[in-house]
Amino acid sequence: MGLGDAVEGVQSLAFRVVTEREDIRAIGSDERVDVSFGLRTVAGEVTVRSTAVVLDDKLATRTSFNMVAALKKGQGADDPQRSYAFDDCFVETKQFAIGANGTAETTYVFTATRVREE
Repeated sequence: MGLGDAVEGVQSLAFRVVTEREDIRAIGSDERVDVSFGLRTVAGEVTVRSTAVVLDDKLATRTSFNMVAALKKGQGADDPQRSYAFDDCFVETKQFAIGANGTAETTYVFTATRVREE
């Protein structure tokens, strides 16, 4: 994952693209006749083992950043690789937990203007 600085200990990344939608109905009908689409944003979560100082700094300073997550299926050089680039991100919340085995995890919730598959 890239923010200019590597984020160590990433356990998971999840995101969804959210598009505002409004149903348009005809007068005198209970059925939709069209749909109007509006703002599209990306909402996501990154969970890391322990904590990520770079994401803590972005939360504290409320500054935007770009993030790239490189995903690789296996360890070989020929294994398929995919990356997702998140533009204009903001960290919104942070949740910290320690499990019974003493493993700490922090989940950072972020929003982005867009996500691109590269």
